[in-house]
Amino acid sequence: MKSNRQKVGAWGESLAAEHLLAGGYTILHKNYRTPYGELDLIGSKTDMLIFFEVKARTTGEFGLPEDSITKRKREHILQAIEYYFQEHPEINCDWRVDVIAIELDWQGKMQYFEHIRNAVMR
Repeated sequence: MKSNRQKVGAWGESLAAEHLLAGGYTILHKNYRTPYGELDLIGSKTDMLIFFEVKARTTGEFGLPEDSITKRKREHILQAIEYYFQEHPEINCDWRVDVIAIELDWQGKMQYFEHIRNAVMR
């Protein structure tokens, strides 16, 4: 059984994917697991591979969703991406890491949505 946090995370990833598809992105993978952690969404747009970290919250009590990406989390994301490229040596293109930050109210309505491009620097 999923915890409330997992449900909010899955809901956030679903909303993020809908937004990205509507914006012309292609979703290649969802919840890509690596030994270094999970890559929430992997997509592409105009010859660019994009790794999306989705942060969803139901309250602003602890700050903005994107504020939860710590130095350690950034390191894990970059390690997971390195693993992804090792698993897919056929991929040779430019890439970046974007963050999708979402805040939902207690009824599940979106209160805040931010797509931050190039949010995690190499």
